[in-house]
Amino acid sequence: MALPSYAGPLETFWYYAFRVFCGMVFIFLISPLLIIIPLSFNVEPYFSFTEGMLALDPDAYSLRWYQEFFGSERWMNAIQNTFIVAVCSTILSMILGTLAALGLSRSELPFKGMIMGFLISPMIVPLIISAAGMFFFYSSMGISQSYLGLILAHTALGTPFVVITVTATLSGFDYNLVRAAASLGATPTYAFFKITVPLILTGVISGGLFALMTSVDEVVVAIFIAGAEQRTVPMQMWAGIREQISPTILAVATLLVCMSILLLSTVEYLRRRSETIRGITPH
Repeated sequence: MALPSYAGPLETFWYYAFRVFCGMVFIFLISPLLIIIPLSFNVEPYFSFTEGMLALDPDAYSLRWYQEFFGSERWMNAIQNTFIVAVCSTILSMILGTLAALGLSRSELPFKGMIMGFLISPMIVPLIISAAGMFFFYSSMGISQSYLGLILAHTALGTPFVVITVTATLSGFDYNLVRAAASLGATPTYAFFKITVPLILTGVISGGLFALMTSVDEVVVAIFIAGAEQRTVPMQMWAGIREQISPTILAVATLLVCMSILLLSTVEYLRRRSETIRGITPH
């Protein structure tokens, strides 16, 4: 948004002060990433910049730690476990979150606020409390330290994101389209898949991407629920920091940052596409 031509000195000051403040906050948040990424190319096994790196000497940079990452059986097993758990939990989160959002969108549903608060509670309750509760509950069911237990735990953490995004999408949904389809003889199932799903698909995918990022980055619940065979990438990073400090962790962190940027860019693209479809001009 550009500064209006009629803005006075005070408005001009706050206009630029606000942008400077936002820039400082952005630098504060992004600076740790700006340090991690170049350190992952350090040829030496150090967590600090060497004289050669500061002098931009090409011999001071190497793909050594990336090669060690892709050549390690432990890390490859962790990637496989993370992929299995993340994909399965994301699919379950998208299904459960979409169904819950569709139910919450009905005006005749009683205690809507209470139900909504219950569904998004995993986002509010501290992870250590959720992890401890899930551990004791899943242990009593005999599914602790298993893929099923870890998938269900990550599903519980990812479903609130789908509920929120789909609910926001449904806020502008025109139910007259469904009624028109019913008047033309369409069954509820046919109308759902041919009318409702295409219109809310952007919200479903956006929520699914947030659920995917939650599963990939989550470590607290995984420590409580997962066993040795279900060790994920964040768990392997945590174990690496405690047992054997290696710059390989920096290489993994850099790859996770790139993945997060890609997923967030996809979410932003879907948001703008949804606004365009609904006739809203994105700012």
